[in-house]
Amino acid sequence: MCALCGAFGVAEHWTDGAKADSVTPFAERRARAEIANRLLALYGLKLAEWGGRFTLTGRTGKMAVVEHFGALWPDAERLAGRACDPLDPAIVEAVERMAAPR
Repeated sequence: MCALCGAFGVAEHWTDGAKADSVTPFAERRARAEIANRLLALYGLKLAEWGGRFTLTGRTGKMAVVEHFGALWPDAERLAGRACDPLDPAIVEAVERMAAPR
């Protein structure tokens, strides 16, 4: 699907679809960034909504402008300087511990 988006001239990524209960597209992107940051923090990265896009910042101050979530992981790996696998069992376990009630 993602590879075809450009071929058919689709400007939006499938993750940009508006939710019915979302107040604004900005609020939706900001909420998505907050959720993603739980996982990205494990790699020393931070995602922020910025003008309809996202900025991804690493510990050293390096930054990337990320158009949509489909482009997030290649930039995350470049800024982190290592592979970023959101499905790594250790990462999944760490995220689950963060979400567990205290």
